[in-house]
Amino acid sequence: MKRILLITVLLFASAYADITTFEGAKKACDGGNAEGCHNIGLMYDVVGEVVGVEQDLSKAFKLYTKSCDGGFALGCSCLGMMYYTDRGVKQDKFKAFKLFTKACDGGDAGGCYLLGRIYADGKVMEQSDFKAVKFFTKACDIGYASGCYELGTMYADGKGVRQDYSKASKLFTKACDGGDAEGCYFLGKMYADGKGVKQDYSKAKALFGKACDEENADGCKNYAILNKK
Repeated sequence: MKRILLITVLLFASAYADITTFEGAKKACDGGNAEGCHNIGLMYDVVGEVVGVEQDLSKAFKLYTKSCDGGFALGCSCLGMMYYTDRGVKQDKFKAFKLFTKACDGGDAGGCYLLGRIYADGKVMEQSDFKAVKFFTKACDIGYASGCYELGTMYADGKGVRQDYSKASKLFTKACDGGDAEGCYFLGKMYADGKGVKQDYSKAKALFGKACDEENADGCKNYAILNKK
């Protein structure tokens, strides 16, 4: 569940590159541009300091709602996170689930990932490894690194799919290449243990180091161990 809370940062970061100026986003939203509404909502939510806008979760909520209603999938994911994490609105995880579904159906990889986490955890909807695999696969296919990591763990553990270390290693590789630190760590473990790949301590050390650089504590620990050999 820790990852589903931290995903807020990833959702915001994925959209931040598209933000230009506060005024530009406001004009776009006023003109009926759903993405513009999302971007200005994002400014009121978490990045206001960058553009001189004071945080206002109430305004962010209204703007995300307008963005989602206008068909911008990422707006639905951000709105869902407000319901899920009790940010600026009364917590309603079932409503969040519906918004993540709408986001995923609209092509937002983060929404698909969040649905996968919900089905894997089984705290909002009935637990289902099969459905978790379905949504992690969709997120990964769209290019969401954390979705690839989660899918890799499903194949490594044989949850919802037939256990396949080789496929798990490929998914961890994709996750690591996409910047997911845990993907790098688990791929390093596979090279260290010789599971799904040919045992290679040199590659394992490099991967642990990469995970460590991304502040993964287990990566740092294992890098130190191999560094002594």
